[in-house]
Amino acid sequence: MDITRNPADSAGEALLTLEELTKRTGLSVRTVRFYTTKGLLPPPVRRGRSGYYSPEHLARLELVQELQSHGFTLAAIERYVAGIPGDATPEDIALARTMLAPWQSDLPVEMDHRRLEAKAGRELSDEDVATLQALGVLRRRGSAYLVAGNQLAIGIRLLELGFPREVAVAAAAVYQEHGEQMAKELYEVISDKLAPLYDDQRSDHFREVMERLKPLSVGGLVTAYEAAVARAARNPR
Repeated sequence: MDITRNPADSAGEALLTLEELTKRTGLSVRTVRFYTTKGLLPPPVRRGRSGYYSPEHLARLELVQELQSHGFTLAAIERYVAGIPGDATPEDIALARTMLAPWQSDLPVEMDHRRLEAKAGRELSDEDVATLQALGVLRRRGSAYLVAGNQLAIGIRLLELGFPREVAVAAAAVYQEHGEQMAKELYEVISDKLAPLYDDQRSDHFREVMERLKPLSVGGLVTAYEAAVARAARNPR
């Protein structure tokens, strides 16, 4: 029996037809095409007369859906997606999606140094900027900055209190190390205990379970951190 297979991308991943893509994402054909015209989704990969969609297309659509679930406007989503490099891998895009906090009320805004100082209400030295970067308030994009507006006031107040850059850098290293360890251990729990309960881990049911679990996981981490800080304060070394 002759079985027609979809072509693969350069990495050997099977490409999806438009029908398969809409089934995976729950979006309509019209919506997918609309997102393409708005620049939220690259054009399909051409194979002869047919158009196909890669894992990158799927990852970008899932990111757009994630942003929508947080209540962001289409204009805000366009600005955010525009900042993702054209050569970003599906893993890069998935990471950007994972880092969206459930309570985040706005997206990073691009600013030049003058606008950043105007927003901060004070002059900012290179040392100040480096401290804010270590605190996660901003990150560089070329000669400009991507600024988390809802955290900028907190960062500026820490600067006014004399918060040292080296402490911010050390704290960031702790977050990175333990964040990666937590992610690894949670992945093992999901792989060993949750995933075997589902025949199809690509099903809408399993995907919804994972989406519902994410904000609870983040909330659990915050609660555990606050409790640990309180214990440490009660029992200083």
